[in-house]
This record gives sequence, C-alpha cells and structure tokens, in this order.
Amino acid sequence: MGKRGVIIVAGGSGKRMQSSLPKQFMLLGGEPVVARTINTFAEALPGAEIVVVLPEEHIAMWKNLAARFDVAVHKCVAGGAERFHSVKAGIAALSDDVTSIMVHDGVRALITKKLIIRTALAVEDNDAVIPVVDVVDSYRRVTDSGSEIVPRSTLRIVQTPQTFKASVLRSAYDQEFDTAFTDDASVVERMGVAITLVDGERTNLKLTTPEDMEWAEWLLQSVR
Repeated sequence: MGKRGVIIVAGGSGKRMQSSLPKQFMLLGGEPVVARTINTFAEALPGAEIVVVLPEEHIAMWKNLAARFDVAVHKCVAGGAERFHSVKAGIAALSDDVTSIMVHDGVRALITKKLIIRTALAVEDNDAVIPVVDVVDSYRRVTDSGSEIVPRSTLRIVQTPQTFKASVLRSAYDQEFDTAFTDDASVVERMGVAITLVDGERTNLKLTTPEDMEWAEWLLQSVR
C-alpha cells in the first residue's frame, strides 16, 4: 500500500466570494474551509503526509488562524504564479518515501472520506485516477457557422482529489509549464499516461460564490 501524500492547493482569494477574507479561511460549519478539508483527509488516510500550498502572503495568517482550531498535522509551503507551480512546490515538500500522491482543491471542503478512500484504493492498480460526475445540462459547441450540440453522454465533469503514483506525478512535473495544462491529469497525460475515471460526488463542490457557501451550510446542517 505504501505511504500516501496529500497536496491541498489553497491559493484562492475572496473576490468572487465577495469577501475580504480568502475563501479558504472563511468559516463553514464553525471551522475554516481548508481546516475541514485537511481534517477529512487526515481521518480518511491516517498517517498520510499532508501539505497545504498557500500564497506566501497568506501563510502567517493561516498559521495564526489554525492555532485557534483543532486542525490535523500538516505542513505549509508557498505556492507559485500558476497552479502548476503550486503543485510542484507541494510535491517537493513531500518525503521521498511517499508512493502515491493526491492533489485536492482546498475549497472542496465537502469531500467525503468515502471518495478519498475510493480514489486512494484505485491508484494501487492504476497510474492516474480522477473522480468525475455525469453531465446533466445540455452543451453546445460554437462553430464558425453557428453552433452544434455536444452529446453529453461523451462528457464528464472533473473533480479532485486527482491521485497518482508518486513516481508518475514527480516525473510529470519535471516538464516545463504549458498554458494547456488545466489540471494535474492534463500534466500527466502529456507523458502518455492513461487516466482512470472513478465516480465522484455531486456534493464535492468547489466553493466559489456566496451561494455556494449558503448551500454548503444548509447541507451540513441537514446531515447533522
């Protein structure tokens, strides 16, 4: 099974959240969003190394905030200009004996232990695993002559945690940055590595707007 590493990328701001406080530090269910994310991973994967990647100017703020809550053991490192560089910094902060690495958006704080364990187990038999959910809306592709329908049966919505054999992810991030990289799977796929899909969760939402936070609070209260 080996040792697992977790990189939680928390580089967001409060702009779309209409908040002066970075959205990953806002309270959800009485604790900071990123604290909830950290704790869920720590509970699902006991003994895993957890690295939180933050903008350098937010690290002191987070350490001060985290001291007021019960947050699982983790390491903080400064991110870079693009998500690619932030994940690369997270990889470098993990021990060399880590054999699999999960990369997760810090503001997907409603992730369940069930999904974490599902992807962690799937990577034991695959090099790269990502959770996805079916598309329920209709989509159209804009063309030079107008637009055309895109069969939604061929589409999936990608989530995190995206999980990889550590050797695969380390090699992939030795590549030069390319603006075509949209997520970790796209970085790994550039090397010719096959991506395995597993079922995600519709509640594994990336909290971005005030409406998202209201819905998340409602969901937590209903679960309680």
